[in-house]
Amino acid sequence: MGKQVHVRLDDSVYEALSEYTGETNSSVQDSVSSAIMQFLKMKNKDSVPTDSGFTFIDLFAGIGGMRLAYEKNGGHCVYSNEWNKYSQQTYFANFGEQPEGDITQVDENQIPDHDILVAGFPCQPFSIAGVSKKQSLGRATGFEDKTQGTLFFDVCRILKAKRPKAFMLENVKNLCSHDKGRTFKVITESLDELDYEVFYDVLDGQGFVPQHRERILIVGFDRQRYGENLDFSFDITPKKKAPVMKDILEKNVDEKYTLSDKLWKYLQDYAAKHKAAGNGFGYGIADPDGIARTLSARYYKDGSEILIEQKGKNPRRLTPRECARLQGFPENFKIPVSDTQAYRQFGNSVVVPLMTNVAELVCKKMHELDEAIAASKKANKVPTSKRPRVAAISGSTMQKGRAAV
Repeated sequence: MGKQVHVRLDDSVYEALSEYTGETNSSVQDSVSSAIMQFLKMKNKDSVPTDSGFTFIDLFAGIGGMRLAYEKNGGHCVYSNEWNKYSQQTYFANFGEQPEGDITQVDENQIPDHDILVAGFPCQPFSIAGVSKKQSLGRATGFEDKTQGTLFFDVCRILKAKRPKAFMLENVKNLCSHDKGRTFKVITESLDELDYEVFYDVLDGQGFVPQHRERILIVGFDRQRYGENLDFSFDITPKKKAPVMKDILEKNVDEKYTLSDKLWKYLQDYAAKHKAAGNGFGYGIADPDGIARTLSARYYKDGSEILIEQKGKNPRRLTPRECARLQGFPENFKIPVSDTQAYRQFGNSVVVPLMTNVAELVCKKMHELDEAIAASKKANKVPTSKRPRVAAISGSTMQKGRAAV
C-alpha cells in the first residue's frame, strides 16, 4: 500500500523536474520515487562488505531470484538492472536498492568491475539481413552485426568491456529451438567469439520445488584468463525428499482467491471443448501429493494452470505467497505490490534453490581455476631463499646477479 508524501520544491527544481519528465515520458511520482531510491542506494554503499568472496552483477534482474542465489554463495552484488517499475519496487523492498533502468542506454564502461555476470535475458529473434549482406560482400561479421537490436547484444557488449571471470545466463527451454535453432546458434557463436568457454544444459526445478519448470542455463568461463579445454558439469543435487504441493499451501486463505461460478464454468467448458477436439488445453488441478504445472506470467488472468481443489466449493488459485514458495523464495521475501503484479513477477522469476545450486557449481569452478593460476604463479616464482645473494658495489646501483631497477 503506497503512502502519500507532500514535498515543496523550489521553482527551479520543479522546472528541471518537469523538463526531465517530459523528456523521459515518465510521471512526476515515478521520477521522484526513483530519485529517492537512488539516493538511498548510494547511502547503502557505505556498508559494502570488504570480505565478500566475489562480486557479481544482476542483469534483467526481475525481482532478484538470481541475486539471492549468488548471495547465498557468498557473493556481493555491485550493480543491478531491471526496467519494469513494479519489479524495481519489489527489488528495492528486498535488497534496499533500485536497479538501473533501460539497459540499452547504459554505458558498459561505467558498470563496476565484477567476477561474474548474471542475466536472465529475454528470448528475441536475431535479424540476419545485415549479416547476409556483409557475407555476400565477403566481409567478416561479428556479434555486433548478429545481435544488434536485441537485449542479448547488451549482455555481449558488457562481457566485452568488463571481461568477468565467468557468466551465467538463464532463459526458457524453447531458446534452443527458437527461430528454428538460429537464435541459440547466434548466442553460442557470439559467446565463443568473445573468447568464453561455453557450457549449457536444460534443468528442471521439480527436484527443488513442487513444480515442473524447465529452463536452459548457459555458463561460460574466460579463456583469456583460464586457458582452453576447460570442463564444467551441471551436477546438481536435488533435495533428498522432493517437496510436494501440500508443503507450500497456506492454511487460511482469503475467499477472494476462490474462482467465481462464472469463471469456473468458463474454464470447464473451455477444457471440454478442447478435449473433444483432441487437444490437451485446459485447467489443471494440482495434486496435493504431487507437483504443479509451470507457473507462468499469465497466472494473474485466471490461474487456470495451477488450481487448488476445495471441499464444497469451487477451486481456488494460488496466493502470491504460495507462488513465492513454489519458486523457492524465502519466507521473509517481501511482496509490496498488488496480486496482479506479484503473479507476473513470480511467473517470470526463477526457481531460487535450483539457481543457488548451479551458482554454487559456477563459484566452485571459478575458485578452482583461480587457485590453479595462483599455484602456477607460485611455482614459477623463485623462492627468496634461493635467490642470488646481493653484494652492494660502492658508488654503483648494480647488484650481483641482476640489475637494480
